[in-house]
Amino acid sequence: MVGGEWIDAGDDWLDVRDPSSWGNVIAQVPSLSAETVRGAFKSAREGAEEWAATGALDRGAVLFRAAALLRERAPELTALLTRENGKTTAEATVEVAKSAEFFEFYAGMARLPYGELIHDARPRTTTSVRREPVGVVLVITPWNDPLLTPARKLAPALFAGNAVVLKPASDTPAIALELVRALVDAGVPPRAVTTVTGRASVIADALIESEEIDAVTFTGSTEVGLDLQRSLAGRNLRVQTEMGGKNAAIVLADADLELAADTIAAAGFAQAGQRCTATSRVLVEASVHDALLQLLEERAARLVPGPGGADGTTLCPAINPGARDEILRHVEGARSEGAHVVTGTDVAQLPDDGCYVAPTVVADVTSDMAIWTQEVFGPVVAVMPVDGLARAIDAANASEYGLSAALFTRDLGAADTFLDRIRTGQAAVNLPTSGWDVHHPFGGFKLSGSAHKEQGLEALHFYQRVKTCAVRAI
Repeated sequence: MVGGEWIDAGDDWLDVRDPSSWGNVIAQVPSLSAETVRGAFKSAREGAEEWAATGALDRGAVLFRAAALLRERAPELTALLTRENGKTTAEATVEVAKSAEFFEFYAGMARLPYGELIHDARPRTTTSVRREPVGVVLVITPWNDPLLTPARKLAPALFAGNAVVLKPASDTPAIALELVRALVDAGVPPRAVTTVTGRASVIADALIESEEIDAVTFTGSTEVGLDLQRSLAGRNLRVQTEMGGKNAAIVLADADLELAADTIAAAGFAQAGQRCTATSRVLVEASVHDALLQLLEERAARLVPGPGGADGTTLCPAINPGARDEILRHVEGARSEGAHVVTGTDVAQLPDDGCYVAPTVVADVTSDMAIWTQEVFGPVVAVMPVDGLARAIDAANASEYGLSAALFTRDLGAADTFLDRIRTGQAAVNLPTSGWDVHHPFGGFKLSGSAHKEQGLEALHFYQRVKTCAVRAI
């Protein structure tokens, strides 16, 4: 959708493939030219003016309709997610529902009080604060949650009155196009919600060089996010980057080990570990290390790999062959450094026509191993014994990432110490490192993200600018 019209690329198309059967092309999307992308921003500026002039109550009503359309179209959207991304039907079902909730949450804010009155020392003067849209927002989203992440960004951006230019990941563009279709069908002006698809080598510069851009929000790897920050440095626009994670779960000796194992396995292996909030490091008190390791091995063995839409599938494939091979290189690297691959070595049970990686538990890990320090982005959990909570917190904090962490314990004092000392944007006790709700502020510290939070009321700060207004009666 560019300039209010669905674009036909002629002979230049991008193939979208099924990760569970890589030879199967399930869709094609236009591979746009740099010139078309540049024109998209000029059109978006016109859309921004039209949408900002629409009253907040009307914008809220449109977003409510968009949420209703997502729910109405949920069967088709779920099926598309399973084919395009590979995730299981259960995972895709949750993603569609959560995406609708984002639009419902921000739509409902249209009827809440807004703005502020401020005391003024000047006589007969009334001073207030207004919040206005920033204008045109470039939205760059990843392939791992290809409907939810755009919804997380577009819902507050559109509620605030901005126009958006959405660049979805090339592995999963089809579901993003369906989101835009729902928004336009619900009543968002077509010029206010633009989608561009294409090869990064062709359109990367055109995406960020436009003078029409007022803000850029990005979710993806830390490497790309930092490069984006450098590319935009010196320009008077807002930049939000939600990046990688190396999330730790701490298990104390008094923990419910069955609960801990279930929770860690779900957080580490669901979506084949392809979540920035996935649990990838486990710090467990030495006295219960072996018991927890056995429980994690049992949970990994129960998972059934297969196409996301197939009955009984509980482990989806990696997104593409490159991602699969990179995950396997991490595991083999850990083995070469002296770690013990407890489970995940039996590839005979994996379908041979897809991008599958067996759920993997790695033990005998040291803090200087790459498997412990680098983001794997796959179904791989590394386990290390520790002596007590203090050492566990120090080890969890000794990372360049700071997205999410969890503690498993029955001790409220230990829980309070953990919540106070852990240096992550999300911290949970007896809960997974993943799974935050739409109204919960979300974002990481250190190299996991920029200062701007997503979700909840906090998200609106990025998409709005503040105007202070004073009026003296005469």
